[in-house]
Amino acid sequence: MAALARWCIQRRLVAVLLWLLAFGGVTAGAVVAGTAYSNDYKVPGTESGRATQLLHDGFPDLGGDSDRIVWHTDSGTVRASDVEQTMTRTLERVGDLPGVASVTSPYDEHGAGRISPDGRTAYATVTFDDQAQDVGKAEAQSVVDTAESAESDGLQVALGGSAVGLTESSGGHLAEIVGVVVAAVVLFLAFGSLAASLLPIATALVGVGTAYSGIALLGHAMTVADFAPMLGMLIGLGVGIDYALFIVTRHRRGLKRGLSVTEAATNAVATTGRAVVFAGATVCIALLGMLILRLSFLNGVAIAASLTVVLTVAASVTLLPALLSFIGMRALSRRERRRLAEHGPEPELPTGFAARWSAFVERHPKVLGAVALVVMAVLALPTLGLHLGTSDQGNDPQGSTTRQAYDLLADGFGPGVNGPLTLVTKVGGAADQLALDNLDSTLRGTEGVAAVTPVTYDEGGHTAYLTVVPESSPQSQQTSDLVDRLRDDVLPRAETGTSLDVQVGGVTAGYDDFAAVIVDKLPLFVGVVIGLGCLLLLLAFRSVGIPLKAAAMNVAAVAAAFGVVVAIFQWGWGSELLGLGRAGPIEPFLPVIMVSVLFGLSMDYQVFLVSRMYEEWLETGDNRRAVRVGLAETSRVINSAAVIMISVFLAFVLSGDRVIAMFGIALAAAVALDAFVLRTLLVPALMHMLGGANWWLPRWLDRCMPRISIEPPECRAAHERLAAATDAEVADVLAEEEARQRDVRDTTG
Repeated sequence: MAALARWCIQRRLVAVLLWLLAFGGVTAGAVVAGTAYSNDYKVPGTESGRATQLLHDGFPDLGGDSDRIVWHTDSGTVRASDVEQTMTRTLERVGDLPGVASVTSPYDEHGAGRISPDGRTAYATVTFDDQAQDVGKAEAQSVVDTAESAESDGLQVALGGSAVGLTESSGGHLAEIVGVVVAAVVLFLAFGSLAASLLPIATALVGVGTAYSGIALLGHAMTVADFAPMLGMLIGLGVGIDYALFIVTRHRRGLKRGLSVTEAATNAVATTGRAVVFAGATVCIALLGMLILRLSFLNGVAIAASLTVVLTVAASVTLLPALLSFIGMRALSRRERRRLAEHGPEPELPTGFAARWSAFVERHPKVLGAVALVVMAVLALPTLGLHLGTSDQGNDPQGSTTRQAYDLLADGFGPGVNGPLTLVTKVGGAADQLALDNLDSTLRGTEGVAAVTPVTYDEGGHTAYLTVVPESSPQSQQTSDLVDRLRDDVLPRAETGTSLDVQVGGVTAGYDDFAAVIVDKLPLFVGVVIGLGCLLLLLAFRSVGIPLKAAAMNVAAVAAAFGVVVAIFQWGWGSELLGLGRAGPIEPFLPVIMVSVLFGLSMDYQVFLVSRMYEEWLETGDNRRAVRVGLAETSRVINSAAVIMISVFLAFVLSGDRVIAMFGIALAAAVALDAFVLRTLLVPALMHMLGGANWWLPRWLDRCMPRISIEPPECRAAHERLAAATDAEVADVLAEEEARQRDVRDTTG
């Protein structure tokens, strides 16, 4: 690491130009190639997946995305001549638009079912040539603009569907701008130097920007969800600014202790830079743990997010030292430079609130530990009621056209019309056709079914499908119960004596199958992520207790963060107020991605906090002093980093995307609890109570394990020599240890 830092500093212009060239080249490639994101939730082997494939094979004309134009009148009916003429002309204009395959009007011969029983609401089906992910935003916007042009006093027009959802405002880049601005303010308050506060921002933006374009190119090679770039940017900005913050803080400390700019930057990368690489590796391991689920949808998300973390770490240990050498002593504020010139190098001892808090925790570890446990337990309680399911356009903000269309359809036709179930089967002969013809009457008498369409056969009569409209909404538990009832009871009886094998598909069925697969694999996934994280910490800190406490703290942070998400998004506590739409279930893929990200981010603070404690433990063999000094010296920078990360994550609530807002709030809550409750309260309290047992490791295991260190021995020795020249207290400790001629790493619990 030291050699890498020296190369980047000596050839600082080359290092900066290489990064700018990479950023420009990847961005240009992404612009030329375009995007190819795909929200493919299909899981091979599930019933809903087989239903989708059967429908696609038997009815290829149904392959395009189907959206709806809904209109409602408060006075009269939609059959009134003026309303009918206006909407008929509008639908004809929509049908002539590019990208539109067909428009089915309620005023056609078979359109009676598209007019509500009270006659005040009607809808038309717009079928595009392509699936939603392949429909251009301009094409969808043309449909929206043309349809809404028919709106007038007394006639409300709204549109819903996947393609229409592409036109909803995403808030542009407001979220990123707000997050970066807040981070810059916090950095300036922490450093007092404009130049030093801008470097972490610049480093993170270059790394994240390169990754953002790289994810766009990745979408052409594999399945990548459309929210993956935003998720990568959310994670990348948070960790990228934080990683750079830690390195700049160490660099400034070196300058204050009399090191030259080159020596301070090299030392910062060789010490804190190693911790950054270690922390980034834990984040990537946690993210790549999603690969064991073998779901193509999550594979793309995992690789995209990991790519972002890798590039931000790389920028932190290569681009940042080059930039630090450019600004020189301006990394310090004017007052700090003046003090250094007048008084020379001085030891930077922890003072103020950080020192007082550390001493306070040391005096009251049991009480403070109990308070922290109660806080985490209370926040985690809502997690027990976690309901995985589909959040649909009924969860969109009230002012959106998709939400208005959803509500109009639900009020006029019943909530189930927004998420019908599709029953598909192969047909073997006359007996199968007779059974299918009788199936609709059986289905109409099934609990939870509102309506059933007639059976539709393909041209050869080999495949058939029918649509079942539930009485409840797509995200309702009653609809999920209906899916189970059809699969387990109704359809097996109807198939008796035939060769039919009816598959149940549709939005709710698909999400339920997706959730079931994830829940089944979740224990293995969590076990692998925890196990690998503990292994890394075991190798780094050579202690059994440190990894176990880290695993427990990570589980606590994840559970409490889920509790906050459930309260806001599932229970609806303030969701409408925040512009996040009405309450609804939690997306099935969210727990897996959140567990990966939260475990990785939680490890970051564990590494930065405990590595300083471990360094002090190696020097003194005094656990109380190690915990006290480690907390006092790192709490301020950890809290500053946490404030930055929380600000960046919360800013993404402004993105207008419900899924990204879920991630933002979950990650912000987890970081806040991790930094302000776990790492600066519960962890040090437990370590004070456990004493020397924190660092216990069986001798046989110590001999078997390879020796790695977050901070290399030569750098630690350099710190000791520097401290001996500037800090009398530390010098006395080192002299005493040298007199004992004892290596405290051999000390057992």
